[in-house]
Amino acid sequence: MAVLLILPFVAIYGLVFIYPTIKMFILSFTDAPLIGAGDWVGLENYERLPRDRRFHTALWNTFYFVALTVIPGTLVALVISLGINRLKGRLQSLVLALFFLPYILPVSVVYLIWDWTLNFQFGIAMHLFDWAGADRIPVFKSTAWFMPAVGFVTIWWTAGFSILLFLAGRRAIPEEIYEAASLDNSGSWSTFSRVTWPLMWPVTALVSTIQLILQLKIFDQVYLFSQGGRPNDNLVLVYYVFQRAFQSNQGGRAAAVAVVLFVIVIVVSVLNFQLTRLSGGRRK
Repeated sequence: MAVLLILPFVAIYGLVFIYPTIKMFILSFTDAPLIGAGDWVGLENYERLPRDRRFHTALWNTFYFVALTVIPGTLVALVISLGINRLKGRLQSLVLALFFLPYILPVSVVYLIWDWTLNFQFGIAMHLFDWAGADRIPVFKSTAWFMPAVGFVTIWWTAGFSILLFLAGRRAIPEEIYEAASLDNSGSWSTFSRVTWPLMWPVTALVSTIQLILQLKIFDQVYLFSQGGRPNDNLVLVYYVFQRAFQSNQGGRAAAVAVVLFVIVIVVSVLNFQLTRLSGGRRK
């Protein structure tokens, strides 16, 4: 009976995940185009990667973007959630809804909002630069500014879900613990560092791991904000897979990059979650 209950899930999981993953690994050892068969080339696609300048750029930009977003985004969500938790009633619901609203927006809408805001020619923020007497900054056309700007937009866009998780973790802490801390004349910082932070560490591990997986697979924002700019300077790994597969029709080489990204996501996510849990255990 149990087998019959889980069989539909196993069948769907195998069809939409296991089978495509196996095909991707096999494809990475061939010179196949995006659609159609190819000849077996062994490790040739992987051996090309260390000599591929665009792959190096994509790898560097991906990890740079992760550094800009994962830890800062986690800390921002934690601080906001603690502030929202202090509110009561409808005000709390309203503020939480305002912070969660960007998360439900499609990436195209997020792109339009921030393009209207930071566009070099007509962006609202550029008019503020003019008012202050400062030079305008071509945020999405400059290699130096591009990744920090997209990282900021991504934190604004995705923080709502992390805030919700942190808020749930904070509400799971019994209020009796805080009452006992107040009786011991514990200050705000002492209560946070000795009570709130250690007890919310498992949620922090979960949020940072989710953010790490999401940001390693960054594509949409980079692709949209690169339009009309210098896309090869802004490459990330998924964008590079897109270029190889859909623009150069090199399915085998694209699959090799996808396999590398797949391994990176698995290894880095597991290490991050385990290290976060171990460090949390030592804090208790």
